[in-house]
Amino acid sequence: MAVRKLKPVTPGQRFRIVNDFDVVTAGKPEKSLLAPMKRSGGRNDTGKMTMRYTGGGHKKRYRIIDFKRNKFGIPATVKSIEYDPNRTAFIALLHYADGEKRYIVAPNGLEVGQTVSSGEGAAPEIGNSLFLSDIPLGAVVSCIELRPGQGAILARSAGSFAQLMARDGKYATLKMPSGEIRMVLVTCQATIGAVSNSDHQLEVSGKAGRKRWLGRRPRTRAVVMNPVDHPMGGGEGRASGGHPRSRNGIPAKGYRTRSKTKDTNKYIVERRKK
Repeated sequence: MAVRKLKPVTPGQRFRIVNDFDVVTAGKPEKSLLAPMKRSGGRNDTGKMTMRYTGGGHKKRYRIIDFKRNKFGIPATVKSIEYDPNRTAFIALLHYADGEKRYIVAPNGLEVGQTVSSGEGAAPEIGNSLFLSDIPLGAVVSCIELRPGQGAILARSAGSFAQLMARDGKYATLKMPSGEIRMVLVTCQATIGAVSNSDHQLEVSGKAGRKRWLGRRPRTRAVVMNPVDHPMGGGEGRASGGHPRSRNGIPAKGYRTRSKTKDTNKYIVERRKK
């Protein structure tokens, strides 16, 4: 994976850094795994805008991703690595031995023609999905379940991964991408390897119009609003706006919003770094 810096032939391309897409092998998605995506433009059922700064963007179709990896013991061949407009990571098309096709989030290093599998008996190799009880300690994992059979919800974005630190009884200790150390049941599944497209963080849009292509409208800074619109608004001239906080008055930058009585606090061994 690599990125390309474009030549400054136009003002919009002067600072543009794009993905090289050297890993992507297919241009068109598998039709049987596509679903329509309805857009709301940030409006609810009465037409009122409830989510600001959303709307527009290129038309997209959803790629149905297999986050559960529940075809145990059936090997699958990687047919292609594809771009997915709905996520930062690349996706891989699998052809199972029984004829079924499924998309998965592609881990870094997965190649076309490679065979992957899931469940008990699968080797701890790139792309295979195993229970945390079967993964060697110190291994880098991604697409982690938080509850058995729920499907992967942790470490799914481009370049992210967690590390299996220890196992004790029915719990495994994982170091999350945020730095948090957390206990997860060993009956949960995880995929070996980090998520693909780790160079995503190096990309530069280059112009405001590309944000519009992604469906994001211009965002108004809080300090330029009026006091009626935001706690940080108002003041004469270029006033700083006071302490940073949200539109609802909740402080930002360091203020902890997690409930002290949350029942899952007992699973967190060490909080993420500030």
